[in-house]
Amino acid sequence: MNNNNSLLLVDDEPNVLKSLRRLLIDTNYNVYSAESAENAWSILEKESIQLVISDYRMPGMNGVEFLKKVRDKYPKTIRIILSGYADVMAIVEAINDGQVYRFIPKPWNDQELLTSILRAFEQYKLQEENTKLYVELQKRNAELQDLAKNLEEKVAARTRDLELKNRALLISQNIMSMLPVGVIGVDSYENVVYMNSSLPNFINADDIRLGLPMGDTVPEEVVSALNHSMKQMKTIYTTMEKENALGIICTPLPSGKGAIGVFVYLDMQKYGQFYNFGDK
Repeated sequence: MNNNNSLLLVDDEPNVLKSLRRLLIDTNYNVYSAESAENAWSILEKESIQLVISDYRMPGMNGVEFLKKVRDKYPKTIRIILSGYADVMAIVEAINDGQVYRFIPKPWNDQELLTSILRAFEQYKLQEENTKLYVELQKRNAELQDLAKNLEEKVAARTRDLELKNRALLISQNIMSMLPVGVIGVDSYENVVYMNSSLPNFINADDIRLGLPMGDTVPEEVVSALNHSMKQMKTIYTTMEKENALGIICTPLPSGKGAIGVFVYLDMQKYGQFYNFGDK
């Protein structure tokens, strides 16, 4: 038996139930039957029923009232009602109100009834698939929302990090520019990539341009010192002008990425007024 296709027959006439069960004997459906709405409700509470076929005229509670109750508690269960033509108007109203999936007149045509049952189970399966798709869609949407939120947080954190680094870079550039020493930086291709505003106080920097080879515009002794520092991967120092005691300290950058040259006057009086730590 296919346990996924279970139906409940409800009719107060035992002969009608026997006829319906006999019609369904060659199917793979799980067939339950009840002679009253009360008995049918007990079965619904115990079994997983996908389809209910109920007679309209029953004592105590008619078929439409019973199926409305079924819809309220088991909205996914498909509901079919059997009745004579005298009750058509009431049943059509129930169909339009969504209480009943389909109306089958008595006496029924066996093939039409079997086809209606088959279509009802297909409808139930379609509802189940739609529900699963909806749940999966909700899950995917939630995951996308979480992903978007995480991405926003990462972007915000990255933005804050970049802003902090940019501020730090600006401050470091300002510090380098305000230092009373000249600074020049070159890359591994010997192109000038940095010079601070104090550099012209130490060497002629009028023709020095960022991005151009240092050999074209930088004094020869400076080029020689920077190249030596890069090749030896060592910090070196030398003097350029004996009368002014101008010194240059060259330091290679990590991984051979270039070098930095710092120009200083060995005569400290050139940098400003002498300060005695005892002065107030």
